[in-house]
Amino acid sequence: MIKVEVVNTMKAESDRKWWKESVVYQIYPRSFKDSNGDGIGDLKGITEKLDYLKELGVDVIWLSPVYQSPNDDNGYDISDYQSIMEEFGTMEDFDEMLAAAHDRGLKIVMDLVVNHTSDEHPWFVESRKSKDNPYRDYYIWREGKDGKEPNNWGSCFSGSAWMYDENTQMYFLHLFSKKQPDLNWDNEAVRNEVYDMMNWWIDKGIDGFRMDVISLISKPADFPDGKAGVNGYASFAEPANGPHVHEYLQEMRKKVLDRADTLTVGECSGVTLEEAKKYACSDGTELNMVFQFEHMDVDSEEGNKWTDKKIDLRKMKEILTKWQKGLEGVAWNSLFWENHDQPRSVSRYGNDTEKFQELSAKMLATCLHMMQGTPYIYQGQELGMTNVPFGGIEDFRDLDSINAYYELTEQGVYGKEEMLKRLRYKSRDNARTPFQWDDSENAGFTEGKPWIMVNPNYKRINAKEQMGRENSVFSYYQKLIRLRKEHDIIVYGSYDLLLPEDPDLYVYTRTLGEEKLLVICNFSENERELTLPEPFGTSSEIVKWIGNYEDSGAGRTMQIRPYEAMALFHKI
Repeated sequence: MIKVEVVNTMKAESDRKWWKESVVYQIYPRSFKDSNGDGIGDLKGITEKLDYLKELGVDVIWLSPVYQSPNDDNGYDISDYQSIMEEFGTMEDFDEMLAAAHDRGLKIVMDLVVNHTSDEHPWFVESRKSKDNPYRDYYIWREGKDGKEPNNWGSCFSGSAWMYDENTQMYFLHLFSKKQPDLNWDNEAVRNEVYDMMNWWIDKGIDGFRMDVISLISKPADFPDGKAGVNGYASFAEPANGPHVHEYLQEMRKKVLDRADTLTVGECSGVTLEEAKKYACSDGTELNMVFQFEHMDVDSEEGNKWTDKKIDLRKMKEILTKWQKGLEGVAWNSLFWENHDQPRSVSRYGNDTEKFQELSAKMLATCLHMMQGTPYIYQGQELGMTNVPFGGIEDFRDLDSINAYYELTEQGVYGKEEMLKRLRYKSRDNARTPFQWDDSENAGFTEGKPWIMVNPNYKRINAKEQMGRENSVFSYYQKLIRLRKEHDIIVYGSYDLLLPEDPDLYVYTRTLGEEKLLVICNFSENERELTLPEPFGTSSEIVKWIGNYEDSGAGRTMQIRPYEAMALFHKI
Protein backbone atom coordinates (compact mmCIF):
# COMPACT_ATOMS: atom_id res chain seq x y z
CA MET A 1 0.00 0.00 0.00
CA ILE A 2 1.41 3.43 -0.94
CA LYS A 3 1.14 6.00 1.83
CA VAL A 4 0.81 9.70 1.08
CA GLU A 5 2.57 11.80 3.71
CA VAL A 6 5.51 14.10 4.25
CA VAL A 7 8.73 12.79 5.76
CA ASN A 8 11.98 14.49 6.70
CA THR A 9 15.11 13.48 4.83
CA MET A 10 18.73 13.54 5.86
CA LYS A 11 21.06 16.46 5.34
CA ALA A 12 23.25 16.18 2.27
CA GLU A 13 27.00 16.06 2.72
CA SER A 14 27.48 17.83 -0.60
CA ASP A 15 28.86 21.32 -0.92
CA ARG A 16 25.74 23.39 -0.38
CA LYS A 17 25.08 26.48 -2.47
CA TRP A 18 21.98 28.67 -2.30
CA TRP A 19 21.68 28.69 -6.08
CA LYS A 20 21.61 24.88 -6.18
CA GLU A 21 18.64 24.87 -3.80
CA SER A 22 16.79 27.73 -5.52
CA VAL A 23 14.01 27.80 -8.09
CA VAL A 24 14.32 30.53 -10.73
CA TYR A 25 11.39 32.27 -12.43
CA GLN A 26 11.96 34.00 -15.76
CA ILE A 27 10.02 37.18 -16.50
CA TYR A 28 9.69 38.47 -20.04
CA PRO A 29 8.85 42.06 -19.03
CA ARG A 30 7.10 43.09 -22.25
CA SER A 31 4.44 40.43 -21.67
CA PHE A 32 4.18 40.08 -17.88
CA LYS A 33 2.03 42.98 -16.57
CA ASP A 34 1.24 46.40 -17.99
CA SER A 35 0.69 49.09 -15.34
CA ASN A 36 -0.04 52.12 -17.54
CA GLY A 37 -2.34 50.89 -20.31
CA ASP A 38 0.06 51.22 -23.26
CA GLY A 39 -0.19 47.49 -24.06
CA ILE A 40 3.39 46.77 -23.02
CA GLY A 41 4.45 45.16 -19.76
CA ASP A 42 6.69 47.25 -17.51
CA LEU A 43 8.67 47.40 -14.27
CA LYS A 44 5.81 48.78 -12.19
CA GLY A 45 3.72 45.85 -13.41
CA ILE A 46 6.38 43.44 -12.15
CA THR A 47 6.49 45.18 -8.76
CA GLU A 48 2.71 44.92 -8.56
CA LYS A 49 2.89 41.12 -9.01
CA LEU A 50 5.81 40.21 -6.74
CA ASP A 51 3.44 38.79 -4.12
CA TYR A 52 2.18 36.34 -6.74
CA LEU A 53 5.73 35.05 -7.24
CA LYS A 54 6.30 34.90 -3.50
CA GLU A 55 3.15 32.80 -3.15
CA LEU A 56 4.32 30.48 -5.92
CA GLY A 57 7.43 29.88 -3.83
CA VAL A 58 10.27 30.78 -6.22
CA ASP A 59 13.53 32.28 -4.93
CA VAL A 60 15.04 34.12 -7.90
CA ILE A 61 13.62 36.27 -10.70
CA TRP A 62 15.53 36.37 -13.97
CA LEU A 63 14.56 39.46 -15.95
CA SER A 64 14.88 39.39 -19.71
CA PRO A 65 16.58 42.65 -20.84
CA VAL A 66 15.15 45.91 -19.52
CA TYR A 67 17.95 48.16 -20.83
CA GLN A 68 17.51 50.98 -23.34
CA SER A 69 17.05 49.44 -26.79
CA PRO A 70 15.65 50.25 -30.24
CA ASN A 71 13.84 46.90 -29.91
CA ASP A 72 14.91 45.28 -33.14
CA ASP A 73 15.14 42.00 -31.20
CA ASN A 74 12.86 42.72 -28.24
CA GLY A 75 15.52 44.25 -26.01
CA TYR A 76 18.44 41.96 -26.89
CA ASP A 77 19.85 44.84 -28.97
CA ILE A 78 21.10 47.24 -26.31
CA SER A 79 21.99 50.88 -26.95
CA ASP A 80 22.67 51.83 -23.30
CA TYR A 81 23.49 49.24 -20.63
CA GLN A 82 22.94 51.67 -17.75
CA SER A 83 19.53 53.05 -18.72
CA ILE A 84 16.05 51.51 -18.67
CA MET A 85 13.98 51.05 -21.83
CA GLU A 86 11.48 53.90 -21.85
CA GLU A 87 8.55 51.54 -22.49
CA PHE A 88 9.44 49.69 -19.27
CA GLY A 89 9.79 52.75 -17.03
CA THR A 90 12.67 54.51 -15.32
CA MET A 91 15.71 53.63 -13.25
CA GLU A 92 13.69 54.76 -10.22
CA ASP A 93 11.07 52.14 -11.15
CA PHE A 94 13.84 49.55 -11.33
CA ASP A 95 15.23 50.54 -7.93
CA GLU A 96 11.74 50.33 -6.45
CA MET A 97 11.21 46.86 -7.94
CA LEU A 98 14.62 45.65 -6.72
CA ALA A 99 13.95 46.87 -3.18
CA ALA A 100 10.44 45.37 -3.18
CA ALA A 101 11.79 42.02 -4.37
CA HIS A 102 14.51 41.98 -1.72
CA ASP A 103 11.93 42.88 0.95
CA ARG A 104 10.14 39.65 0.00
CA GLY A 105 13.31 37.56 -0.01
CA LEU A 106 13.37 37.38 -3.81
CA LYS A 107 16.65 37.80 -5.69
CA ILE A 108 16.96 39.58 -9.05
CA VAL A 109 19.16 38.24 -11.85
CA MET A 110 19.76 40.48 -14.87
CA ASP A 111 20.11 39.39 -18.49
CA LEU A 112 23.67 40.19 -19.57
CA VAL A 113 23.84 40.69 -23.36
CA VAL A 114 27.48 41.36 -24.23
CA ASN A 115 28.23 39.26 -27.30
CA HIS A 116 26.77 42.18 -29.26
CA THR A 117 25.20 45.61 -28.84
CA SER A 118 22.68 47.57 -30.87
CA ASP A 119 24.03 49.34 -33.93
CA GLU A 120 22.65 52.45 -32.21
CA HIS A 121 24.99 52.04 -29.25
CA PRO A 122 27.42 55.02 -29.13
CA TRP A 123 30.38 52.61 -29.45
CA PHE A 124 29.15 51.31 -32.79
CA VAL A 125 28.05 54.72 -34.05
CA GLU A 126 31.69 55.75 -33.58
CA SER A 127 33.12 52.46 -34.83
CA ARG A 128 31.55 52.73 -38.28
CA LYS A 129 32.66 56.34 -38.86
CA SER A 130 36.18 55.52 -40.05
CA LYS A 131 38.82 52.79 -40.05
CA ASP A 132 41.00 54.75 -37.64
CA ASN A 133 38.26 55.70 -35.17
CA PRO A 134 39.25 54.87 -31.55
CA TYR A 135 36.16 52.63 -31.28
CA ARG A 136 36.78 50.79 -34.56
CA ASP A 137 38.31 47.80 -32.80
CA TYR A 138 35.37 47.51 -30.37
CA TYR A 139 33.64 45.48 -33.12
CA ILE A 140 34.66 42.87 -35.69
CA TRP A 141 35.39 44.39 -39.09
CA ARG A 142 36.82 42.43 -42.02
CA GLU A 143 37.56 42.88 -45.70
CA GLY A 144 35.46 40.90 -48.16
CA LYS A 145 36.76 37.74 -49.81
CA ASP A 146 36.50 37.21 -53.57
CA GLY A 147 33.94 40.00 -53.78
CA LYS A 148 31.73 38.38 -51.12
CA GLU A 149 31.44 38.08 -47.36
CA PRO A 150 34.58 37.19 -45.35
CA ASN A 151 33.24 33.67 -44.68
CA ASN A 152 30.05 31.60 -44.89
CA TRP A 153 28.81 32.08 -41.33
CA GLY A 154 25.07 32.56 -41.12
CA SER A 155 23.02 34.79 -38.86
CA CYS A 156 20.70 33.22 -36.31
CA PHE A 157 17.96 35.29 -37.93
CA SER A 158 18.55 34.07 -41.53
CA GLY A 159 21.01 35.15 -44.20
CA SER A 160 24.69 36.01 -43.84
CA ALA A 161 26.26 36.98 -40.51
CA TRP A 162 28.17 39.76 -42.31
CA MET A 163 26.84 43.20 -43.24
CA TYR A 164 28.57 45.41 -45.78
CA ASP A 165 29.04 48.99 -44.67
CA GLU A 166 29.29 51.47 -47.55
CA ASN A 167 30.99 54.14 -45.48
CA THR A 168 34.26 52.25 -44.94
CA GLN A 169 33.66 49.52 -47.54
CA MET A 170 34.16 46.70 -45.04
CA TYR A 171 31.96 44.05 -43.45
CA PHE A 172 31.00 43.87 -39.76
CA LEU A 173 30.01 40.63 -38.05
CA HIS A 174 26.49 40.15 -36.63
CA LEU A 175 25.69 36.61 -35.53
CA PHE A 176 22.16 37.82 -34.87
CA SER A 177 20.26 40.74 -36.46
CA LYS A 178 22.14 43.16 -38.72
CA LYS A 179 21.30 45.71 -36.02
CA GLN A 180 23.25 43.61 -33.48
CA PRO A 181 26.95 43.93 -34.34
CA ASP A 182 29.25 41.58 -32.43
CA LEU A 183 31.67 43.06 -29.91
CA ASN A 184 35.37 42.28 -30.24
CA TRP A 185 36.20 40.58 -26.95
CA ASP A 186 39.85 40.26 -27.95
CA ASN A 187 40.08 43.99 -27.30
CA GLU A 188 40.94 44.47 -23.61
CA ALA A 189 39.20 47.86 -23.60
CA VAL A 190 35.91 46.17 -24.56
CA ARG A 191 36.24 43.64 -21.75
CA ASN A 192 36.98 46.36 -19.20
CA GLU A 193 33.95 48.38 -20.37
CA VAL A 194 31.79 45.27 -19.84
CA TYR A 195 33.26 44.54 -16.40
CA ASP A 196 32.77 48.15 -15.29
CA MET A 197 29.13 47.99 -16.36
CA MET A 198 28.58 44.67 -14.55
CA ASN A 199 30.14 46.06 -11.37
CA TRP A 200 27.81 49.06 -11.61
CA TRP A 201 24.79 46.72 -11.53
CA ILE A 202 26.25 44.63 -8.69
CA ASP A 203 26.83 47.81 -6.70
CA LYS A 204 23.17 48.59 -7.28
CA GLY A 205 22.35 45.32 -5.50
CA ILE A 206 21.38 42.79 -8.16
CA ASP A 207 22.05 39.12 -7.41
CA GLY A 208 23.56 37.72 -10.58
CA PHE A 209 23.52 37.43 -14.35
CA ARG A 210 22.04 35.18 -16.99
CA MET A 211 24.59 35.57 -19.78
CA ASP A 212 23.15 35.69 -23.26
CA VAL A 213 25.00 33.51 -25.87
CA ILE A 214 28.13 33.78 -23.74
CA SER A 215 29.76 30.81 -25.51
CA LEU A 216 30.05 32.95 -28.67
CA ILE A 217 32.12 35.86 -27.32
CA SER A 218 35.52 34.50 -28.43
CA LYS A 219 35.88 34.02 -32.19
CA PRO A 220 38.62 31.98 -33.91
CA ALA A 221 41.28 34.33 -35.23
CA ASP A 222 41.22 32.97 -38.80
CA PHE A 223 37.39 33.08 -39.20
CA PRO A 224 37.19 29.76 -41.13
CA ASP A 225 34.19 28.68 -43.21
CA GLY A 226 31.85 26.22 -41.54
CA LYS A 227 29.57 23.43 -42.74
CA ALA A 228 26.76 24.99 -44.77
CA GLY A 229 23.16 24.27 -43.78
CA VAL A 230 19.90 24.21 -45.78
CA ASN A 231 20.06 27.97 -46.43
CA GLY A 232 23.66 27.82 -47.70
CA TYR A 233 25.20 29.28 -44.57
CA ALA A 234 27.00 27.73 -41.63
CA SER A 235 25.24 27.84 -38.27
CA PHE A 236 25.40 31.06 -36.26
CA ALA A 237 26.88 28.85 -33.49
CA GLU A 238 29.90 28.03 -35.68
CA PRO A 239 32.27 30.09 -33.46
CA ALA A 240 30.92 28.65 -30.19
CA ASN A 241 33.43 27.80 -27.44
CA GLY A 242 36.15 29.90 -29.08
CA PRO A 243 39.84 29.94 -28.18
CA HIS A 244 39.72 32.46 -25.32
CA VAL A 245 36.19 32.07 -23.91
CA HIS A 246 37.28 30.35 -20.69
CA GLU A 247 40.15 32.80 -20.20
CA TYR A 248 37.72 35.73 -20.50
CA LEU A 249 35.16 34.21 -18.12
CA GLN A 250 37.87 33.53 -15.53
CA GLU A 251 38.92 37.17 -15.88
CA MET A 252 35.28 38.20 -15.41
CA ARG A 253 35.09 36.03 -12.28
CA LYS A 254 38.10 37.82 -10.76
CA LYS A 255 37.15 41.36 -11.78
CA VAL A 256 33.38 41.17 -11.17
CA LEU A 257 31.66 38.02 -10.00
CA ASP A 258 33.72 37.30 -6.90
CA ARG A 259 32.77 40.71 -5.50
CA ALA A 260 29.35 39.32 -4.49
CA ASP A 261 27.59 35.99 -3.91
CA THR A 262 26.03 35.86 -7.36
CA LEU A 263 24.05 33.37 -9.42
CA THR A 264 25.54 33.01 -12.89
CA VAL A 265 24.15 30.96 -15.74
CA GLY A 266 25.53 31.03 -19.26
CA GLU A 267 23.43 30.50 -22.36
CA CYS A 268 25.82 28.29 -24.29
CA SER A 269 24.82 27.61 -27.87
CA GLY A 270 26.73 24.67 -29.29
CA VAL A 271 28.10 23.60 -25.91
CA THR A 272 29.34 20.05 -25.47
CA LEU A 273 29.35 18.10 -22.23
CA GLU A 274 33.12 18.45 -21.94
CA GLU A 275 32.96 22.21 -22.53
CA ALA A 276 30.13 22.56 -19.98
CA LYS A 277 32.37 20.98 -17.35
CA LYS A 278 34.74 23.91 -17.89
CA TYR A 279 32.07 26.63 -17.91
CA ALA A 280 30.29 25.36 -14.79
CA CYS A 281 33.07 23.54 -12.96
CA SER A 282 32.46 23.17 -9.24
CA ASP A 283 35.81 24.88 -8.56
CA GLY A 284 33.93 28.17 -9.09
CA THR A 285 36.39 29.73 -11.54
CA GLU A 286 33.78 30.56 -14.22
CA LEU A 287 29.98 30.16 -14.02
CA ASN A 288 27.59 28.34 -11.67
CA MET A 289 25.77 26.54 -14.50
CA VAL A 290 24.99 26.66 -18.21
CA PHE A 291 21.95 26.37 -20.40
CA GLN A 292 22.58 23.65 -22.96
CA PHE A 293 20.11 23.11 -25.79
CA GLU A 294 20.72 19.58 -26.94
CA HIS A 295 17.37 18.42 -25.56
CA MET A 296 15.67 21.34 -27.35
CA ASP A 297 16.82 19.91 -30.70
CA VAL A 298 15.18 16.49 -30.34
CA ASP A 299 12.32 17.63 -32.59
CA SER A 300 14.64 19.25 -35.18
CA GLU A 301 15.66 17.67 -38.47
CA GLU A 302 19.27 18.01 -39.60
CA GLY A 303 19.66 21.41 -38.02
CA ASN A 304 16.25 22.67 -39.16
CA LYS A 305 14.18 23.64 -36.13
CA TRP A 306 11.08 24.53 -38.16
CA THR A 307 9.42 21.14 -37.84
CA ASP A 308 6.08 20.11 -36.41
CA LYS A 309 7.04 16.60 -35.38
CA LYS A 310 6.72 15.21 -31.87
CA ILE A 311 9.77 14.14 -29.91
CA ASP A 312 11.16 10.62 -29.71
CA LEU A 313 11.12 10.21 -25.92
CA ARG A 314 13.92 7.65 -26.07
CA LYS A 315 16.23 10.28 -27.59
CA MET A 316 15.12 12.88 -25.04
CA LYS A 317 15.90 10.48 -22.17
CA GLU A 318 19.29 9.66 -23.66
CA ILE A 319 20.28 13.34 -23.88
CA LEU A 320 18.99 14.41 -20.46
CA THR A 321 20.60 11.36 -18.86
CA LYS A 322 23.91 12.16 -20.54
CA TRP A 323 23.85 15.61 -18.92
CA GLN A 324 22.60 14.37 -15.55
CA LYS A 325 25.32 11.72 -15.28
CA GLY A 326 28.02 13.68 -17.06
CA LEU A 327 27.92 16.74 -14.80
CA GLU A 328 27.32 14.85 -11.54
CA GLY A 329 29.94 15.81 -8.99
CA VAL A 330 31.82 17.97 -11.52
CA ALA A 331 29.46 20.80 -12.53
CA TRP A 332 25.80 21.80 -12.15
CA ASN A 333 22.77 21.41 -14.41
CA SER A 334 20.13 24.00 -15.20
CA LEU A 335 16.71 22.42 -15.76
CA PHE A 336 14.23 23.90 -18.22
CA TRP A 337 11.53 23.02 -20.73
CA GLU A 338 10.67 26.62 -21.65
CA ASN A 339 12.08 30.10 -22.01
CA HIS A 340 11.45 33.19 -24.17
CA ASP A 341 13.10 31.42 -27.15
CA GLN A 342 11.02 28.22 -27.05
CA PRO A 343 7.36 27.35 -27.69
CA ARG A 344 5.16 26.20 -24.83
CA SER A 345 6.17 22.82 -23.44
CA VAL A 346 2.61 21.54 -22.93
CA SER A 347 1.96 21.94 -26.65
CA ARG A 348 5.39 20.64 -27.62
CA TYR A 349 6.09 17.73 -25.26
CA GLY A 350 2.69 17.13 -23.69
CA ASN A 351 -0.91 17.45 -24.86
CA ASP A 352 -2.68 20.82 -24.92
CA THR A 353 -6.20 19.50 -25.49
CA GLU A 354 -8.61 20.45 -22.71
CA LYS A 355 -8.75 16.82 -21.56
CA PHE A 356 -4.99 16.44 -21.03
CA GLN A 357 -3.58 19.99 -20.75
CA GLU A 358 -3.38 20.11 -16.94
CA LEU A 359 -2.30 16.49 -16.56
CA SER A 360 0.55 16.86 -19.02
CA ALA A 361 1.62 20.25 -17.57
CA LYS A 362 1.95 18.58 -14.16
CA MET A 363 3.70 15.56 -15.66
CA LEU A 364 6.32 17.71 -17.39
CA ALA A 365 6.85 19.68 -14.17
CA THR A 366 7.36 16.48 -12.17
CA CYS A 367 9.83 15.07 -14.66
CA LEU A 368 11.99 18.19 -14.62
CA HIS A 369 11.78 19.33 -10.99
CA MET A 370 12.77 15.93 -9.61
CA MET A 371 16.09 15.95 -11.51
CA GLN A 372 19.43 17.23 -10.24
CA GLY A 373 19.99 20.87 -11.11
CA THR A 374 18.42 24.28 -10.64
CA PRO A 375 14.87 24.44 -12.12
CA TYR A 376 13.80 27.41 -14.24
CA ILE A 377 10.11 28.25 -14.63
CA TYR A 378 9.16 30.50 -17.53
CA GLN A 379 6.25 32.87 -16.90
CA GLY A 380 2.93 31.10 -17.46
CA GLN A 381 4.48 27.64 -17.38
CA GLU A 382 3.17 27.31 -13.81
CA LEU A 383 -0.36 27.68 -15.26
CA GLY A 384 0.19 25.28 -18.16
CA MET A 385 -0.08 28.08 -20.74
CA THR A 386 -0.17 26.70 -24.29
CA ASN A 387 0.86 27.59 -27.82
CA VAL A 388 -1.23 30.21 -29.59
CA PRO A 389 -3.56 29.84 -32.62
CA PHE A 390 -1.86 32.60 -34.62
CA GLY A 391 -3.46 33.48 -37.95
CA GLY A 392 -1.30 34.92 -40.72
CA ILE A 393 2.26 36.18 -40.61
CA GLU A 394 0.92 39.60 -39.56
CA ASP A 395 0.10 38.11 -36.12
CA PHE A 396 3.77 37.34 -35.42
CA ARG A 397 6.22 39.81 -33.86
CA ASP A 398 9.38 37.70 -33.56
CA LEU A 399 12.15 38.68 -35.98
CA ASP A 400 13.41 35.09 -36.18
CA SER A 401 9.98 33.76 -37.15
CA ILE A 402 9.19 36.50 -39.67
CA ASN A 403 12.59 36.25 -41.39
CA ALA A 404 12.36 32.46 -41.57
CA TYR A 405 8.84 32.68 -43.06
CA TYR A 406 9.93 34.88 -45.94
CA GLU A 407 13.27 33.15 -46.51
CA LEU A 408 11.91 29.59 -46.57
CA THR A 409 8.74 30.36 -48.56
CA GLU A 410 10.61 32.45 -51.14
CA GLN A 411 13.16 29.65 -51.55
CA GLY A 412 10.29 27.19 -52.06
CA VAL A 413 11.33 25.05 -49.08
CA TYR A 414 7.76 25.30 -47.68
CA GLY A 415 4.48 26.68 -48.94
CA LYS A 416 3.01 29.62 -47.01
CA GLU A 417 0.36 27.59 -45.16
CA GLU A 418 2.86 24.85 -44.32
CA MET A 419 5.32 27.41 -42.94
CA LEU A 420 2.59 29.10 -40.88
CA LYS A 421 1.69 25.70 -39.43
CA ARG A 422 5.32 25.21 -38.39
CA LEU A 423 5.52 28.72 -36.92
CA ARG A 424 2.39 28.09 -34.85
CA TYR A 425 4.17 25.06 -33.41
CA LYS A 426 7.73 26.32 -32.94
CA SER A 427 7.75 30.14 -33.02
CA ARG A 428 9.22 31.98 -30.03
CA ASP A 429 6.11 34.17 -30.09
CA ASN A 430 4.19 31.27 -28.50
CA ALA A 431 6.02 32.09 -25.25
CA ARG A 432 5.71 35.85 -25.63
CA THR A 433 1.97 36.42 -25.59
CA PRO A 434 0.62 38.24 -22.51
CA PHE A 435 0.56 36.51 -19.16
CA GLN A 436 -2.97 35.28 -18.38
CA TRP A 437 -3.84 36.87 -15.04
CA ASP A 438 -7.63 36.48 -15.06
CA ASP A 439 -10.66 36.10 -17.34
CA SER A 440 -11.23 39.84 -17.87
CA GLU A 441 -10.49 41.58 -21.16
CA ASN A 442 -6.92 40.98 -22.43
CA ALA A 443 -6.48 38.39 -19.68
CA GLY A 444 -5.96 41.18 -17.13
CA PHE A 445 -2.60 42.02 -18.71
CA THR A 446 -3.46 45.52 -19.93
CA GLU A 447 -6.29 48.02 -20.24
CA GLY A 448 -4.89 49.05 -23.64
CA LYS A 449 -4.21 47.20 -26.89
CA PRO A 450 -1.65 44.42 -26.25
CA TRP A 451 1.56 44.59 -28.30
CA ILE A 452 0.92 40.98 -29.39
CA MET A 453 -2.28 38.94 -29.39
CA VAL A 454 -3.59 37.29 -26.23
CA ASN A 455 -4.11 33.53 -26.32
CA PRO A 456 -7.91 33.13 -26.60
CA ASN A 457 -7.91 30.30 -24.03
CA TYR A 458 -7.23 32.81 -21.21
CA LYS A 459 -10.81 32.53 -19.91
CA ARG A 460 -10.08 28.89 -19.05
CA ILE A 461 -6.35 29.13 -18.24
CA ASN A 462 -5.52 32.02 -15.92
CA ALA A 463 -3.82 32.69 -12.59
CA LYS A 464 -6.90 33.90 -10.72
CA GLU A 465 -8.81 30.68 -11.38
CA GLN A 466 -5.85 28.46 -10.53
CA MET A 467 -4.79 30.20 -7.35
CA GLY A 468 -8.17 29.45 -5.89
CA ARG A 469 -8.18 25.76 -6.84
CA GLU A 470 -6.44 23.04 -4.84
CA ASN A 471 -5.66 20.71 -7.76
CA SER A 472 -4.56 23.36 -10.27
CA VAL A 473 -1.26 23.42 -12.14
CA PHE A 474 -0.25 26.44 -10.04
CA SER A 475 -0.90 24.53 -6.80
CA TYR A 476 1.06 21.57 -8.16
CA TYR A 477 4.08 23.78 -8.86
CA GLN A 478 3.82 25.18 -5.32
CA LYS A 479 4.03 21.63 -3.96
CA LEU A 480 6.98 20.71 -6.20
CA ILE A 481 8.87 23.79 -5.01
CA ARG A 482 8.09 23.01 -1.34
CA LEU A 483 9.31 19.42 -1.76
CA ARG A 484 12.62 20.63 -3.20
CA LYS A 485 13.12 22.89 -0.17
CA GLU A 486 12.23 20.11 2.29
CA HIS A 487 14.18 17.17 0.86
CA ASP A 488 17.90 17.16 0.09
CA ILE A 489 17.57 14.09 -2.11
CA ILE A 490 15.80 16.18 -4.78
CA VAL A 491 18.65 18.69 -4.90
CA TYR A 492 21.69 16.54 -4.21
CA GLY A 493 20.75 12.91 -4.92
CA SER A 494 22.39 11.01 -7.78
CA TYR A 495 20.32 10.20 -10.89
CA ASP A 496 19.87 6.89 -12.71
CA LEU A 497 17.66 6.14 -15.70
CA LEU A 498 15.42 3.05 -15.91
CA LEU A 499 13.73 1.67 -19.05
CA PRO A 500 15.82 3.67 -21.57
CA GLU A 501 14.10 2.04 -24.58
CA ASP A 502 10.51 2.59 -23.44
CA PRO A 503 8.81 4.95 -25.95
CA ASP A 504 6.20 6.30 -23.50
CA LEU A 505 7.55 6.20 -19.95
CA TYR A 506 10.35 8.29 -18.44
CA VAL A 507 11.35 6.48 -15.24
CA TYR A 508 14.37 7.35 -13.13
CA THR A 509 15.65 7.14 -9.57
CA ARG A 510 17.40 9.59 -7.28
CA THR A 511 19.61 8.23 -4.49
CA LEU A 512 21.11 9.93 -1.45
CA GLY A 513 22.61 7.79 1.29
CA GLU A 514 19.88 5.48 2.56
CA GLU A 515 17.11 7.22 0.65
CA LYS A 516 15.71 6.51 -2.77
CA LEU A 517 13.21 8.35 -4.94
CA LEU A 518 11.42 6.81 -7.93
CA VAL A 519 10.00 9.19 -10.56
CA ILE A 520 7.51 7.88 -13.12
CA CYS A 521 6.24 10.03 -16.00
CA ASN A 522 4.02 8.95 -18.87
CA PHE A 523 4.59 11.15 -21.94
CA SER A 524 1.71 9.58 -23.86
CA GLU A 525 -2.04 8.92 -23.97
CA ASN A 526 -1.30 5.19 -23.67
CA GLU A 527 -2.11 3.41 -20.43
CA ARG A 528 0.89 1.32 -19.47
CA GLU A 529 1.50 -1.45 -16.96
CA LEU A 530 4.67 -0.98 -14.92
CA THR A 531 6.31 -3.37 -12.49
CA LEU A 532 8.03 -1.30 -9.85
CA PRO A 533 11.74 -2.00 -9.33
CA GLU A 534 13.16 -3.01 -5.96
CA PRO A 535 12.98 -1.73 -3.28
CA PHE A 536 9.74 -0.07 -4.44
CA GLY A 537 8.29 -3.32 -5.64
CA THR A 538 8.98 -5.25 -2.46
CA SER A 539 8.34 -2.86 0.39
CA SER A 540 5.07 -1.61 1.84
CA GLU A 541 6.82 1.44 3.29
CA ILE A 542 6.52 3.59 0.20
CA VAL A 543 5.59 7.27 0.47
CA LYS A 544 4.02 9.05 -2.48
CA TRP A 545 5.35 12.58 -2.36
CA ILE A 546 3.41 13.92 -5.32
CA GLY A 547 1.25 12.74 -8.22
CA ASN A 548 -1.08 14.28 -10.78
CA TYR A 549 -3.93 11.80 -10.30
CA GLU A 550 -5.89 11.99 -7.06
CA ASP A 551 -5.94 8.25 -6.32
CA SER A 552 -2.63 6.51 -5.75
CA GLY A 553 -2.77 3.01 -7.12
CA ALA A 554 -1.12 0.22 -5.14
CA GLY A 555 0.94 -2.92 -5.41
CA ARG A 556 4.11 -3.85 -7.21
CA THR A 557 2.44 -3.78 -10.63
CA MET A 558 0.77 -0.45 -11.42
CA GLN A 559 -1.33 0.85 -14.26
CA ILE A 560 0.26 4.12 -15.39
CA ARG A 561 -2.50 6.25 -16.86
CA PRO A 562 -2.25 8.83 -19.70
CA TYR A 563 0.20 11.62 -18.80
CA GLU A 564 0.40 10.30 -15.25
CA ALA A 565 3.31 11.35 -13.06
CA MET A 566 4.37 10.45 -9.53
CA ALA A 567 7.37 10.55 -7.23
CA LEU A 568 7.67 7.67 -4.72
CA PHE A 569 10.03 7.81 -1.73
CA HIS A 570 11.63 4.89 0.10
CA LYS A 571 14.05 4.91 3.00
CA ILE A 572 16.27 1.84 2.82
